[in-house]
Amino acid sequence: MCGIAGLFTRYEDLSENIKTLSDMSKTLTRRGPDENGIFIDHNVALIHRRLVVIDRENGKQPMICGKKGEKYAIVYNGELYNTSELRKKLKKLGYSFKGHSDTEVVLKMYIEYGEKCASMLNGIFAFAVYEMYNKKLFLCRDKVGVKPLFYSLYKDGLVFGSEIKALLKSGKVKPVIDEEGLYEIFFLGPARTPAKGIFKGVNELLPGEYAVYSNGILTKNQYFTLKAKEHTDSEKKTIEKVRFLLSDAIEKQLVSDVPLCFFLSGGLDSSIITKTASDYYRKHKLTKPATYSVEYRDNMKYFEKSAFQPSADVEFIKMMIKDADTEHNEVILDNKKLAQALYPSVEARDLPGYVDVDSSLLLFCKEIKKKYTVALSGECADELFGGYPWYHNRDILFEDCFPWSRSQKIRSSILKDGVLPKGEEYVRQKYLDTINKTDKLSSDSELDARMREMFMLNYYWFMQCLLERKDRCSMYSGLEVRVPFCDYRIVEYAYNMPWSLKAYNGREKGIVRKAFEDILPKEIVWRKKSPYPKTHNPIYMEICVKKVREILRKKTALTELISESGINSIIENPEGISSPWYGQLMKAPQILAYIIELDYWFNKYNVVIE
Repeated sequence: MCGIAGLFTRYEDLSENIKTLSDMSKTLTRRGPDENGIFIDHNVALIHRRLVVIDRENGKQPMICGKKGEKYAIVYNGELYNTSELRKKLKKLGYSFKGHSDTEVVLKMYIEYGEKCASMLNGIFAFAVYEMYNKKLFLCRDKVGVKPLFYSLYKDGLVFGSEIKALLKSGKVKPVIDEEGLYEIFFLGPARTPAKGIFKGVNELLPGEYAVYSNGILTKNQYFTLKAKEHTDSEKKTIEKVRFLLSDAIEKQLVSDVPLCFFLSGGLDSSIITKTASDYYRKHKLTKPATYSVEYRDNMKYFEKSAFQPSADVEFIKMMIKDADTEHNEVILDNKKLAQALYPSVEARDLPGYVDVDSSLLLFCKEIKKKYTVALSGECADELFGGYPWYHNRDILFEDCFPWSRSQKIRSSILKDGVLPKGEEYVRQKYLDTINKTDKLSSDSELDARMREMFMLNYYWFMQCLLERKDRCSMYSGLEVRVPFCDYRIVEYAYNMPWSLKAYNGREKGIVRKAFEDILPKEIVWRKKSPYPKTHNPIYMEICVKKVREILRKKTALTELISESGINSIIENPEGISSPWYGQLMKAPQILAYIIELDYWFNKYNVVIE
């Protein structure tokens, strides 16, 4: 996994501006700490920072290849899971290969098939191919949007990168936000509108989208979308197919030339990945798989059961360690360090984010990186297979709003009177935009039609927020995290599965549970969903209160917007928040942490409000 960036100018000779290109490259060092390279063809530059995972010698980038006198250059960030199949296909067409890197396969797929290659790739990726002979740039992002690709069009060209910080270092993009950006930050954050980069002029390719830049014009094309199809498989066939698709996706993602490990929470999703990998390792006589879990210091002293977090993870983790026979590592996070890590979490995302959910992952990945370069994680099963409570509470399900942020009152309360008065309207329109592009069948029942809408909402919003978190917080330490549930084949199959099958036995992720009930311990299979662990220690709240009070004493662009009385109300009555800011667990401490991240972001990035 790597970091990529590039510039395509109309008039500038980029060979005379190496410093800018070098500065852009340095912003991505954490994504690719092992190697770096820059390709320049007069007014075009491609930048690469490499994290070596496969084929160190033959996977160097930027990679250049020719055919019939025409040359192509690629910078690629990702992992391709059907590399061997595509290599065989290309060899039959007369192509030869220097090594076994997926970069070489992607480049030669483009040379052979052009833009059509995108739909043939199964993996997580973002890449750019430059056709030297006709001055054309091709940008592409994977079908599910696991890997990021930001870009900005300016008067005389285009700049792109894996992270926004690379665009800002180009000198072509300024850290400016307008009214729309403020609505995004205060009323949608930590999520953001698909394709929006918050900063003015910054955009992102959508999942399953590619773009062509030629003669000063950018043309985009959606090559993968969710299409409604009739589900014709029987119950038995559906169970078998879910088991096959998940097992196949996991096994395909075990390929690596560097040490690989597994996140293990004791929940259904990470346990499926760990057990499948363990069985694969045993079958191929490999060493025991290594697993990692995260916990907070003294957390069990303060843990309280809730509808969203009904049980602690520790006993279930022990059960899976024994069942899968893993070499386990537990990372204990300190609450003071958790609060301090809010700041690098902002730098990782280039935006205020999911606060301690981000900072805990950042610290967790930092520890894992000491021994491993690649990990597998169970993200996105809940979005695809109906794992969240809002899928199962009919009142919430049919409520005409984002289910993870049902009320804007708490968001409005932290703003001064008259600031961003159309917050509810803004959010409402974003919700409708997503609902209105949901593909359905005329034969869908009212429930199944709504479940398709919920799928789209979760897929383009909640899931993308979590994928962004996973990419930035892991790559900040140069750790590649793969997410097998995001295999596009699984996504398509889940989208068209009737709710009666998906919620098998009336359970969240019921079909997944049924598919693996003979493979995992029954206590794991039928365990009620528990979200990513958060800290319950009151010291975290105390730290956040102290930092927010310091912010309120300053006069800044942020304090001109936020309401001191509204924020003090949260501090003085933390239990009075009836609806979370975002998700299931983002309440008083996390709202205060969001204010801390906002303050840091405004200052660190020299944000200007236009």
